[in-house]
Amino acid sequence: MTSYITIDPGVNGGIAWDSAALASCMGMPGSDTEIAEEIGLLYSMRPGIKCIIEDVPKFVGKALPGSTIFPLAFNCGLVRGIAVSLRMPVILVRPQDWQKHFRLGTKGDTSGTTEWKNKLKAEAQRRYPHLKVTLKTADALLMLAYAQEKQL
Repeated sequence: MTSYITIDPGVNGGIAWDSAALASCMGMPGSDTEIAEEIGLLYSMRPGIKCIIEDVPKFVGKALPGSTIFPLAFNCGLVRGIAVSLRMPVILVRPQDWQKHFRLGTKGDTSGTTEWKNKLKAEAQRRYPHLKVTLKTADALLMLAYAQEKQL
């Protein structure tokens, strides 16, 4: 069975991983060094693990200002660089792709970001009842389920 580390690279994102038959997760560490240490530790426990990173939007505009995208893109590059330096296979996954997989509708079907994020969090909690799912870890956990089910 393939093992995965899945990363939502946002400042308020998270990291999820599978170990044996269980999943675990954590919020995104606060510093570059801590991010590198956590990814390195997870890799050392499971050599051959694949790293799935949520791809960042390529468009900056009114809905996604540069002040939002820049930290996300920076962290995406950081975690990708860490994974590549460890020689981990890296797969970028668009949010639209992993979200569509769960058939929860779209953000446009809800009254806004808060309702959408809570819907994703509820699905992650349903799938991983042994964990305390937070808004920080929900996307990473759903990407983990997506990677496992699609066998990326």
